[in-house]
Amino acid sequence: MDIINKETELYCLTHSDPEPEVLAAINRDTHANLLKPRMLSGHFQGRLLSLISKLVRPRNILEIGTYTGYSALCLAEGLQEGGRLYTLEADEELEGRIRRNIEIAGKTENIELIIGPALDIIPTLDIKFDLVFIDADKLNYLNYYKLVIEKVNIGGVIISDNVLWSGKVTDETKNDATTQLLREFNDYLAQDDRTDKVLLPVRDGLYVSLKTK
Repeated sequence: MDIINKETELYCLTHSDPEPEVLAAINRDTHANLLKPRMLSGHFQGRLLSLISKLVRPRNILEIGTYTGYSALCLAEGLQEGGRLYTLEADEELEGRIRRNIEIAGKTENIELIIGPALDIIPTLDIKFDLVFIDADKLNYLNYYKLVIEKVNIGGVIISDNVLWSGKVTDETKNDATTQLLREFNDYLAQDDRTDKVLLPVRDGLYVSLKTK
């Protein structure tokens, strides 16, 4: 189920910044060679992630779920000089492709890829983040959020992807484990008094939370 129709999405794309050439190449490669290319952020969402990052001007970014590195490269566009993005990916089979894409984009000095379970890695990171992007296994979204919220600076932003889950979260007939978990996650974020927040119907839903206390 599309959140917005294809004609509206195309209109938005044609009135947004073009997809950078290196990202377009990663986009094509992902669609040609991997089984779940929809997991890629893509042109429209990628430009939004880039713009948010440029507005925040983060020193440190944490990304949970790398896939092929597309969103990491978008987020890295807003890093301060000398800033760093830490991206966590559980699927070790993707490591070679991710590292290649980061190298092609010329971001090896700015992006650190860490392979392994995010739930194990996050507690070991003694870093304060200005921007966090959650886009990994949905069943652990609430666990990830609870782990990272204390590692985010006041004024920092947490972006959570896929929170509308193809519209299933609003469909009372859909009660699979992932849909129920995402409903719980969305309710938790809505009630979190440490943040100002807005849920955007962009692609599959982006929840943007600004840490205020």
